[in-house]
Amino acid sequence: MTDLIKTKFSKFLDFSRKYNEKRDENSSKFKILNIILMCIFPIFIVCMAEINQFKYFGAFLEFAVSRPSILIFNFITAGVIFTILLAIFRKGWIATAIQSFVYMALSITELFKYGTNGNHLILSDMKLFKSVKSLKSFAYIKITPNLIIYCLIVIAFFMLIFHFNPKLPRNRGFKRAVTAVVCSVTSICMIVFPGFYEPVYQLFKVDTTAANNAFLLNEKFDNNSFLAFLVETASESFENRLVEPDNYNEEYIEEIIDDNSAINENFNGGVKPNVIVVMSESYADFRVFEELGIDDSYYTGFDKACAEGKSGIAITPTYASYTVRSEFELLFGLPVRGLNTPNMPQRELADREQPAFAQYYKSWGYDTAYVHPFQGSFYSRTRVYSDFGFDRMIFHDDIEGITDFTVPVEHFGTYVDDNTIFNQLLELVKTTDDPMYIHTTTMQNHQPYDQGEDPTDEIGNYLTWVQHTNECLTAFLDELRTLDEPTLVFFVGDHFPSLRGETSVYNQLNITGQNCSELYEQKYFFWSNYGADFSSVPDEKFSFFYVPYIIADIIDAPHDAFIESMDENLRTIPVYSTDYNDGTPDNEELDVLTYDRVVGDVMSPCPIPDEVLEASKGE
Repeated sequence: MTDLIKTKFSKFLDFSRKYNEKRDENSSKFKILNIILMCIFPIFIVCMAEINQFKYFGAFLEFAVSRPSILIFNFITAGVIFTILLAIFRKGWIATAIQSFVYMALSITELFKYGTNGNHLILSDMKLFKSVKSLKSFAYIKITPNLIIYCLIVIAFFMLIFHFNPKLPRNRGFKRAVTAVVCSVTSICMIVFPGFYEPVYQLFKVDTTAANNAFLLNEKFDNNSFLAFLVETASESFENRLVEPDNYNEEYIEEIIDDNSAINENFNGGVKPNVIVVMSESYADFRVFEELGIDDSYYTGFDKACAEGKSGIAITPTYASYTVRSEFELLFGLPVRGLNTPNMPQRELADREQPAFAQYYKSWGYDTAYVHPFQGSFYSRTRVYSDFGFDRMIFHDDIEGITDFTVPVEHFGTYVDDNTIFNQLLELVKTTDDPMYIHTTTMQNHQPYDQGEDPTDEIGNYLTWVQHTNECLTAFLDELRTLDEPTLVFFVGDHFPSLRGETSVYNQLNITGQNCSELYEQKYFFWSNYGADFSSVPDEKFSFFYVPYIIADIIDAPHDAFIESMDENLRTIPVYSTDYNDGTPDNEELDVLTYDRVVGDVMSPCPIPDEVLEASKGE
């Protein structure tokens, strides 16, 4: 058996040697053909990447006819990238392999992302690549015959180039280096310098309209298609990157915050109620769209809690995805707009103790906990949130089979049942002597929504899950009624659900970038088992980030000068959200305070002791 393997291996080596000799011969024998192949490749790979995300050649051809300048822009961009790769590696097959893989991988990712949640791919989404295991549970991944055919065509073209083996001469190293540098600088300028890329985009009629919400961004995609969209949004992201405000200094912080205005040094009567913040994944009230005719029975539990407490509309900073935007605002009491509305604000934070609101509760004598029935590594929550002031963080990882939950874990659909979450919250409250502040971000109602009697009825399946959440919510509040501990509950959905791009109910409702505001309005309720005074809750709509201050007012918690300042902002600028209303002008005070507390030196009043904050900066 060993001799047979050696013989076959020897034959394989002999074949490889002879084939490579043939390829070397092809390099010089077919020079003109190789030049043609190298010139054709950038055009070819652009067409294949675009056809793949269009799904059908006819749709691509229609776009090419209507927007030829965009296609020319894509060809030139691909040519520049290919020139860089060819100058670096010299061998055409290596440059072809790298660019083919990257272009098709991005095209396939775009295809699946839009098909999953109706949002198009931008390069900053690549930051989630290391969480690909988690993302697989979200995505609708469907391998179609067309997808296979397109990939096989790309492989066939690569094999053609591999066989004829075009390559640059070895003795032109200096010229290759100069070419690589010139093309690389050009590429960088296309992302970094408006003076360079703005006239280029104008020349090729690339849509550069400011996209201040997800629907406007999707409309920009329709105008630019896949590749030009990626490049243009990369330029836009760099231009909107977070930088230190010009007026960020101690004098300005003192000007906008009166450090002598602290009031309410003690809780009213010394009573410290438990505070439970429930941010329910993808929970939304679709009854706002009357044309859908949604039955009230799906929302019975929610309606009952609203009637017993105080309800209204809060403005979420996101739609369909990027839960961490909503989570950031509820945890910090700061607007993501103050960070230029990044998709993942937790990546902007300084690596130190953070003055999240859990720090205030700790300073008030509370025990603090964060509960999330998913992987702690997703969005780097375990690492990042450990600086937020939580005494305990409770995660559940189905993939690794690891859980921090101390109650039996059950599932409803793909993810952990909301009933399990509520049971965990009850146990925390019952087994902790000190009053508790708990923030929980649920998972039950996260996509995919193809589980049910009809896998194609996404909205029907989704509403079934929402109904289950409301049933669990009713049981949870009923249990809290029996406790002799005063407890306040705030409940809100993080955003409207992600529904499939082409067939979603949002498309059926003809929602566009101009009429999508209702998708950023989330119904909420405050509820208590002790007759809390809700008179401080505004009747008008307000942004998510004001919720911590409203809760502090309800429980009559101590106010420092910073909380007082934010209470004043609530009265004067209740909604501060780019996605919801880009017409609201920038607010210098809110932007500077947000930068100061999560990125800067924390010069504003803060619940973290100075020595702890300084020590964390040096770690």
